[in-house]
Amino acid sequence: MTSTIEQAGGSPAPSTDPPDRPPGAPPGREPRSVRWRRALRGQRTLLLLAAPGIAYFLVFHYAALFGNVIAFKDFVPFQGLWESPWVGLDNFQRMFEDAAFWQAAWNTLSIATLQLVFFFPLPLALALLLHSLARGGVRKIIQSVVYLPHFLSWVIVVALFQQLLGPTGMFGGDVAFVTDVLSNPDAFKPLMVVQIIWKDCGWGTIIFLAALSQVNQDLYESAALDGAGPRRRFWHVTLPAIRPIVILLLIMRLGDILTVGFEQILLQRDAVGPEAGEVLDTFVYYQGVLGADWGYSAAAGLFKGVVGALLVYSANKIAHRLGEQGVYK
Repeated sequence: MTSTIEQAGGSPAPSTDPPDRPPGAPPGREPRSVRWRRALRGQRTLLLLAAPGIAYFLVFHYAALFGNVIAFKDFVPFQGLWESPWVGLDNFQRMFEDAAFWQAAWNTLSIATLQLVFFFPLPLALALLLHSLARGGVRKIIQSVVYLPHFLSWVIVVALFQQLLGPTGMFGGDVAFVTDVLSNPDAFKPLMVVQIIWKDCGWGTIIFLAALSQVNQDLYESAALDGAGPRRRFWHVTLPAIRPIVILLLIMRLGDILTVGFEQILLQRDAVGPEAGEVLDTFVYYQGVLGADWGYSAAAGLFKGVVGALLVYSANKIAHRLGEQGVYK
């Protein structure tokens, strides 16, 4: 249809549509492909910086998921992934009938429960203490001191504990209740919790301190004017402000609950024996890497991953019912 200007003999009005608009597209909103191209051009630098991290997750996390097929095979490396014979659920049946697997699962749950009860609240408590009591340079010094152990490898941490609590260590021959504590099966699980508290408690405060720094200070002033003391301000202002972060981290911790520290436990497992020191990660290592029973160890690893995924899904559903966002909507 010709426009009024063209009927009057004048020149046509210039089009206001962008040049990338395909013919026949409705006016107003740009096509999605055009918006995507424009966004990619505008964020080229950030995308290039993120490319190595994205490639890492694609190769070592997502592409590696296809390797779980060996849990259903009698995998032989020389035959390859597809030529190895298919055994179905035989590896899982064998796993569920293995007493060593259930002993490792029990040890894993015991250590994970102790970490969840005693370790998870401590970074929050330390963050609250630093946020409420320390100011300026004092807080920076304390943060630097409590962050430092996180950057030590588990080899160094275990060596330090051996120098302190081992039979020939600083306290090994003088204090009776610490004699042979590193080789005592009954003390192994609490010792694992003590070590991770010393190493990572300070590092865990970073997220909580960041959340506390975003709390509106006017809320504290208003609560104080209304007569609320420190305890009520903490209960009615601080906790509601950081509750979403606490729930998010708790859900993520539940998803990783069967991972209780491979390097930490591998370095100390032989001192107490597999009955007390074997966990699912070391069980997979000894069965698969050292025992070359690849299909059986892959079945144990897949079982651990499925349990973690179910825990995340269930905890996220509970968070939604409580009115929180959780990990995803």
